[in-house]
Amino acid sequence: MTYPHPILAREGWPFISSSVLLSVIVWALAGFWWSLPIWLLTIFVVQFFRDPARPIPRDPLAVLSPADGRIVAITHAFDPYAGRDALKISVFMNVFNVHSNRAPVDGALRDVQYFPGKFVNADLDKASEQNERNALVIDCDGRVVTAVQVAGLIARRILCYVKAGDALQRGQRFGFIRFGSRVDVYLPLDTQSRVSIGDKVYASSTVLADFAA
Repeated sequence: MTYPHPILAREGWPFISSSVLLSVIVWALAGFWWSLPIWLLTIFVVQFFRDPARPIPRDPLAVLSPADGRIVAITHAFDPYAGRDALKISVFMNVFNVHSNRAPVDGALRDVQYFPGKFVNADLDKASEQNERNALVIDCDGRVVTAVQVAGLIARRILCYVKAGDALQRGQRFGFIRFGSRVDVYLPLDTQSRVSIGDKVYASSTVLADFAA
């Protein structure tokens, strides 16, 4: 997948430029040692907004991770966005993960649903129902996949760049969540999970599950 910003996400450009400018001003006025904490903050901001290209498995039965992070839930649950029972796999993103969100499958975007809410720790199961969130319902050749961006304790901004009716390609960048969050993926019940609780996963390159043949 080719990105217009292959190294740093465009969402981070204002934060990075402001942090660098402040670091340079403090260094010029007060010296390097006074500016060091701000330079360290700048380094953190740069790493947070990195957005590397990733290899994308082409297996049509594979469901890819929509986010970097750690698997915190694999369970049968009701998908309230598509109105069905489903296999739910949740990925928790901490502040050191890449926060670019990418499409888990090829398909037509059937619906996009935004819900305001709270900002409890995204590592907790109740975050899926209580926190601010944005759900994408994708029709993948008759199989429904729902990817839900969930804000967290620190994350206060969900960004989504696609709309109902758009065609998505696996690995396509569809959004971004700033500063720690969660992505829930709801899949057909006969889907076979390929991950376990605690596994580290990477957007676009890790296979979360396989559709039934």
